[in-house]
Amino acid sequence: MQFKDERLIPIFEKIKNGGNINKQEALHILHSPFPLEVAFMARYVKLKKSQKKVYYVINKHINYTNICISRCRFCAYSKDAGDRDGYTLSLDEILKDIASAGKRLREVHIVGGLHPHLRFSYYTSMLENIKKNFPYVQIKAFTAVEIAHFANLYGMTFKQVLEELRNAGLDSMPGGGAEIFSERVRKKLFPRKIGYEQWSEIHRIAHSMNIPTNATMLFGHIETEEEVVEHLFKLRDLQDETGGFLCFIPLPFHPWNTIFEGKIKKATALKELKIIALSRIILNNFPHIKAYWIMLSPQVSQIALNFGADDMDGTICEERITHAAGAITPSGLKENTIRNLIKKSGFVPMERDALYHEYG
Repeated sequence: MQFKDERLIPIFEKIKNGGNINKQEALHILHSPFPLEVAFMARYVKLKKSQKKVYYVINKHINYTNICISRCRFCAYSKDAGDRDGYTLSLDEILKDIASAGKRLREVHIVGGLHPHLRFSYYTSMLENIKKNFPYVQIKAFTAVEIAHFANLYGMTFKQVLEELRNAGLDSMPGGGAEIFSERVRKKLFPRKIGYEQWSEIHRIAHSMNIPTNATMLFGHIETEEEVVEHLFKLRDLQDETGGFLCFIPLPFHPWNTIFEGKIKKATALKELKIIALSRIILNNFPHIKAYWIMLSPQVSQIALNFGADDMDGTICEERITHAAGAITPSGLKENTIRNLIKKSGFVPMERDALYHEYG
């Protein structure tokens, strides 16, 4: 490619040679007026990582409760205990919900609010019964925020919590709760939630126990570009240390039904795509970058495949958290729809499980 943005040329040379870009170069990628040149660089990294494959999974999301003591200011999903529209799923409801997804289900993705009253046996029994009734399904469950909550509520260490959950059937962990690794933003938007130090400690422990995890970043609220870059660099350093991350998922903030409705607008598709491209370029030690269609839209996720993403998540069946914040995307997609989106972007659909084993 002939770069019109000449400042991208040495950056691309560094990328081709397997080097790490610095923070100033990362900020320039965000500022570059030539997004297709940025896409070209990110696509180059994607093709080196996973060739023309784009992954998806037959999965089911379980949001077991919306009762949460954290009550983050940006959240449209959480409720207080005793609220009329608060809920907690019973074990029978969870098992019935999973059964409805059919025999081809490969992954259940389980996250929920920080419930103040449930017993720890609620969670371990949940995992044990899912494994007993659906032995062909991998369980990706509980963010680092939930692990910290369990440890605090039940008087356990992080490692003890993870050991109990792993023994009950936990296969991997999602990356949620990271939000943005900025103490400034944490104090303003989610002061009751753990920050980077505890989030990273929990993921370190999980990785040391051979529990692979994902990582996320919530952007498009009050963060600065510098804080976005700092978040990504912290993740790159942590992956260099542990090697336990499977996938990074950039998540655009949805302001509807939150205190920010009417005050800020959702990030533009162009910004979303540049964040995905930047993520692929900086996180050259992460195997996969996900274009999460629930929060991006299927259409933007499809374009993101040419901006460095190599995963579209999956069928999902029903998602509650983002839709509580006004998402107008479908609550699930058919497998054929996902495969067609991938094919029409010029890539090869590859079914996977939670641990990225391939199924053709």
